[in-house]
Amino acid sequence: MDKYWLGKVRCYLFTCIVIEHYFSMFNSRNPTNLKEETIVKKILMFLAGAVCPLLLSGQAMAHYGMIIPSDQTVVQGESKTLSLDLRFWHPMEGIPMPLAKPAHFDVVANGKKVDLLNTLQSKTIKGNQTWAAEYKLKRPGLYVFSMEPTPYWEPAEDKFIIHYTKVVVTAFGKDAGWDEPIGVKTEIVPLSKPYAQYAGNVFQGIVMMNGEPVPYSEVEIEYYNKDDKYSAPNDYYLTQTIKADSNGVFTYAVPKAGWWGFAALNPSDTPIKHDGQDKEVELGAVIWVNFVDMK
Repeated sequence: MDKYWLGKVRCYLFTCIVIEHYFSMFNSRNPTNLKEETIVKKILMFLAGAVCPLLLSGQAMAHYGMIIPSDQTVVQGESKTLSLDLRFWHPMEGIPMPLAKPAHFDVVANGKKVDLLNTLQSKTIKGNQTWAAEYKLKRPGLYVFSMEPTPYWEPAEDKFIIHYTKVVVTAFGKDAGWDEPIGVKTEIVPLSKPYAQYAGNVFQGIVMMNGEPVPYSEVEIEYYNKDDKYSAPNDYYLTQTIKADSNGVFTYAVPKAGWWGFAALNPSDTPIKHDGQDKEVELGAVIWVNFVDMK
């Protein structure tokens, strides 16, 4: 369970223990002021019935696989070396989750797939494991970085989570192939260029699973609140949720500059065992796109 829900559960348990203690205290006393005890018991009953559920209420925050490059549109005169930041995160709230070493980390460069797993370096951010890599751009072209994590067991949801995550980088003026799939189990194939986008633009993509569109797939969208500059009005605003249409196509107008994650979530048809029992597996197709302000 991540720290957000662990904190709520602890608050809930503490409140219940306090309520139980005072009930026991009043029930063991010889009544001296029945009116006073009746009022106190009513207050405790209110806490049990109203406050405890509130402590467990709220929208569940979305988990996101993340690959954030130091630059998404590399032009002449800029550094040819990319820094890549890999995480498993609640991007809007900045709440970390541990990311074990991925099962796969690759780049598709000019149509050729290259294994980058051995380039990963372990890092610790906010007390949780993340990963970093550097990659040197050798020629003009399109570079699609992708990560397949090991299955993450989420006890709060009683299921495993696997987010197939990708980000597209274009370099030195050549960018053919940005709308092509890379062939992972599930992915978002962009219908809008997944880079060089202005804030306010509409972004479109097709949700794919096993090479086929997924009709009416749910897509969760979240802003990477990198420096914790912004806060949502309440939990309902943390994650924007839309549905793809009958062809698996979704559309979203991005309201603010910065990195945005699009995650299409669908159940796997193959469960994974946990403590001897088959458990559901959530497959996420995640793509990250940077939007900038016009100057």
